[in-house]
Amino acid sequence: MANCKQKTHKASSKILKAKKNGQVVYKKSNGNHKTAKDSAKQIRQRRKKGILNSADTKRLKDFI
Repeated sequence: MANCKQKTHKASSKILKAKKNGQVVYKKSNGNHKTAKDSAKQIRQRRKKGILNSADTKRLKDFI
C-alpha cells in the first residue's frame, strides 16, 4: 500500500504550464539575449508560446 504521491519535477514545472483545455504550453528558447544576429521574424516567433503535441503531453502530464 503505497501512500506516496509523485513529486513535481521542479525544472519541468518552471518551463511547462498546463492550460484548462489540457494543452501544455512552454516558452521558446534562444529569445532572451544575443539576438542581434537573428532576423526580426525569428525574434517575433520566439515571443509566442509553444504548444506540446499530444504524445509529449500524455508523457509529461504527471510531472507538472
